Amino acid sequence: MKELIAKHLLNIEAVFLKPNDPFTWTSGMLSPIYCDNRITISYPEVRNDIAEGFKAIIEEKFPDVEMIAGAATGGVPHATLLSDRLGLPMSYVRSKPKGHGKGNQIEGKATDGQKVVIIEDLISTGGSVIKVANALKQAGCEVLGVLSIFTYGFDKAGIAFENEGISYTSLTDYDTLIKVGVEEGFVTENEIHKLKTWRNNPDSREWMKS
Repeated sequence: MKELIAKHLLNIEAVFLKPNDPFTWTSGMLSPIYCDNRITISYPEVRNDIAEGFKAIIEEKFPDVEMIAGAATGGVPHATLLSDRLGLPMSYVRSKPKGHGKGNQIEGKATDGQKVVIIEDLISTGGSVIKVANALKQAGCEVLGVLSIFTYGFDKAGIAFENEGISYTSLTDYDTLIKVGVEEGFVTENEIHKLKTWRNNPDSREWMKS
């Protein structure tokens, strides 16, 4: 499943690997990778495999789940597809409450004691989805875990989830993406070192010199 999803992401250009011509993220950080998993919803075969991957993980790890929550906005369509397959209620959660109307942060019904799995499209530092998890906890829900399509595998994300006591699993990850990228001709063997150096210290620009 990890290699299948990684191949999908590369083939539909949801993920770009450009170690010699880096992207600039919103934070100003230079990166050899850019990920936009929102494009997956335009490809029926891809979104079907993503839904089946999530379903398999839930059946194995969280069989007692009672609701699927999508992290706005990237996780919402995949949470919709998944909740329909599982025949479960769904909600979606913003990173912060709306600034108008009822000021809702959670859209849909969340009940006290309800067991929830959160769906996200991408895990970088984990900060945004942890806000979603905390909002659900404040509503009285029990967060069983977070599932995402892709993760960069940053150490800071692992630490953040551990500190919050939240389990998280991704369908595919950075290491798998690089492996598949080489096999499929998206990157060369010579570019792997830059890609691995960046992931180990993304805040530094030393990787560009390697």
